[in-house]
Amino acid sequence: MTVHTALFGGMPDGRPVHLFTLTNANGLIARITNFGTTITELHVPDRAGRLGDVVLGFDNLAQYLGGHPYFGCTIGRVANRIARGRFTLGDEVYTLAINNGPNHLHGGVMGFDKMLWQAEPLPGTVAGVRFTHRSPDGDEGYPGQLDLAVVMTLTDDNALVIDYTATTDRATPVNLTNHTYFNFVGEGEILGHQLMLAADRYTPTDDATIPTGELRPVRGTPFDFTVPRPIGARLGELTGEPRGYDHNFVLNVRNGGRAVAAGVFEPVTGRAMEVTTTQPGVQLYTGNFLDGTLTGKRGVTYRQYAGFTLETQHFPDSVNQQSFPSTILHPGDTYRQMTVYQFSAR
Repeated sequence: MTVHTALFGGMPDGRPVHLFTLTNANGLIARITNFGTTITELHVPDRAGRLGDVVLGFDNLAQYLGGHPYFGCTIGRVANRIARGRFTLGDEVYTLAINNGPNHLHGGVMGFDKMLWQAEPLPGTVAGVRFTHRSPDGDEGYPGQLDLAVVMTLTDDNALVIDYTATTDRATPVNLTNHTYFNFVGEGEILGHQLMLAADRYTPTDDATIPTGELRPVRGTPFDFTVPRPIGARLGELTGEPRGYDHNFVLNVRNGGRAVAAGVFEPVTGRAMEVTTTQPGVQLYTGNFLDGTLTGKRGVTYRQYAGFTLETQHFPDSVNQQSFPSTILHPGDTYRQMTVYQFSAR
């Protein structure tokens, strides 16, 4: 198990950006840059043992700096949407940056995905890196200074483990996630990937993609992935344009520990992934807005449905929905979240 550090380029102000290559005992490879704590590559074997890169992204820093739909990034201070970019905490009303129609999305205009994090490899023989960042009071409109750490580790049982922790000096909402787009074939559509979600309910949304507050059963709907089926099997039954999934699923009864959230199998390559998490929800997004204007690694053009995300999270707009699990972190408490992506082939 090794970690190799290389220069990935520089920020516009001259600060160096690094790329960390994690390799486990089986030859699996994860590459992560400290710009946005972004997973740029993830090479896992197919059923014949051939390694292939299964995540969307770019070959160079310039394209990441140029703007993109959150390929591989760490998202915060609050992942997903906050209605109208406003919430009330105590007696104060807070106004956030608006960057998604009428709403606040993924931490705002300059969220954690656009920050240069501090980073250092873990000591010893562990293939992992610890990334840290300080978000100041008032950052994108949020109250309180937030100190956070994200530790990414590639284990010898072929899992990518992401550990998140955060502390604050004032009460503030926190909801961190990773926004990696997966494609187990490497390119083309992901609609044939077979997906299982351990979720009997989902959170339906209004026309602005804000949850209505209802927890609706998935049974009998295109949102039923309680048994494995192709992602695209019932795509035609969805409404909205562009058509596709961009929905939060309510994971089944939690006991406060880590539990299975999802399973994915790609029948051509045999690649499989199990996702476990401590979070109450997971957002399935099927790359609906990818339109062929972005060219990624190996010269691949990213068209609609070129990748899917499984963003483990608290529910969207939780800070405005009293019936949803709370996202408020208080001084003296520590935010903790763990998500594990376990890879295999069959």
